[in-house]
Amino acid sequence: MDRPPHIPLDFIRYPEPEMLERVRLFQDDICRRRTVREFSSEPVPREIIERAILCGGSGPSGANQQPWHFAVIESPALKKRVREEAEEERTFYNGRAPQEWLDALAPLGTDEHKPFLEAAPYLIAVFAIKYGERADGSRYSHYYVPESVGIASGLLLAALHRAGLATLTHTPSPMGFLNEICGRPASEKPILLVVTGYPAPGCEVPDYATRKKTLKDISSWL
Repeated sequence: MDRPPHIPLDFIRYPEPEMLERVRLFQDDICRRRTVREFSSEPVPREIIERAILCGGSGPSGANQQPWHFAVIESPALKKRVREEAEEERTFYNGRAPQEWLDALAPLGTDEHKPFLEAAPYLIAVFAIKYGERADGSRYSHYYVPESVGIASGLLLAALHRAGLATLTHTPSPMGFLNEICGRPASEKPILLVVTGYPAPGCEVPDYATRKKTLKDISSWL
């Protein structure tokens, strides 16, 4: 089999001291990111969101199939619908969730009330595309879909933070209503809502959320 076309790698090699400084600066910046539940309604330029989405879409994926779609919700009417659907989660907090789960959430102070879904200027619904369709309507498999979409979502969050915006990852249960609201086909599965915008004046976050595991806790060298 002939080798498919290739192009030169666009790679910049930095001196080791600069490498360390670059990763240190990124660490300092990204470690300031916090999940925010108090958003300002102040508008954010659309191009910032578009470029952040392109950062997410630059991620690696199985067979480069890029099995993701980012549906940006900015309409107040649609945001209201999302909030109404998401707040049906009250059954989760009032009987459906195991007590162990509720105990784990308690230090974060979360509940079924989701005003941030209307306050923030943008909700980005992240969809995983389960399979592809050819022009004749036949299907073909996508590979490593959860892993690929997870990486893309992480890059999106990092880009939004880098731009100077606050973010919240929200996973209402169930999430199927997002297909209807966003007009997405059954071949796509909603996996995440990224809420983004400026934090509200005086915004606070739980102290508990700042407690991150140490390098020793999360890594090993073999």
